Amino acid sequence: MTQRKSEPLAFAALLIGNLALAGGPFLVRHGGVGPIAAGFWRLALAVPFLWAIAWMFRQPVHMPRKALTVAIAFAAFFFAADLASWHAGILLTKLGNATLFGNISSFFFAAWGLWLARKWPSTLQGLALGLAAAGCGLLMWGSAELSAANLRGDLLAAFAGLLYTGYLILVERTRGKLEPLPLLFLASLFGALFLLPAALAAGEQIIPADWTGLFALALCSQVIGQGLLVYALGHVPPLVVGVAMLTQPALSSLLGWLYYGEAFTPRDWTGAAMIVAALILVRMKERGAPRLHEPVAQPN
Repeated sequence: MTQRKSEPLAFAALLIGNLALAGGPFLVRHGGVGPIAAGFWRLALAVPFLWAIAWMFRQPVHMPRKALTVAIAFAAFFFAADLASWHAGILLTKLGNATLFGNISSFFFAAWGLWLARKWPSTLQGLALGLAAAGCGLLMWGSAELSAANLRGDLLAAFAGLLYTGYLILVERTRGKLEPLPLLFLASLFGALFLLPAALAAGEQIIPADWTGLFALALCSQVIGQGLLVYALGHVPPLVVGVAMLTQPALSSLLGWLYYGEAFTPRDWTGAAMIVAALILVRMKERGAPRLHEPVAQPN
């Protein structure tokens, strides 16, 4: 299949993948277990499916050399910590807030790219970072007025975005050394191994009364969502990927409104719009601006 013919299919995969990921926060609330345990099952239940998909696409799973295995294990640690923090935040704040803050890794990753380039942000990049900061401030202000728990949820989701940046940095260093599906399989396997003892130590409920929510979480977020995004990343321009990812907070906000009555105030909408605009701007190329590393798809 030529690149031109593959682009429409990849764009469709991108949209479907983002829609699948957008349901993740809703499914975490209906997992029937603690937030860390939900992260464990999301990864553990996805592992056999990822192995089968990797085999189907002729990317057989294998244990790489020691140095690369250690790098993947470190990446999985950040991935696991990201899920634990993000899932905890989902239970405390609005679904839309949790999804927006979970995606601010784009800005942290852009800042890391600027640090590597040893350059200050361009005008466009500076505008994006300023809009993001102001938007986050407005959303957190609204959460603080609701309750301290909501604000804590926002902060946990934002911290998850920072942890995911560590995952992105380590994953980027493995590109070209391991195919994407085996990498996703190993990161999921190692991440599950980190999360299970953490959930046990936290005293969380591990076994649910109903497995439906957890299987749906694993399939939607880790298998379908991540699988389709991994495919799309090689065929769709980064800016298009970034804009398409904005469907996640939109759908999460809709679910939060329909099922939990989590209505956005005008100030919340203003803050969310500022973050959306910043997410678009931070992925735009500007003449004379340093080239930033493009983040891989958020696994939330």
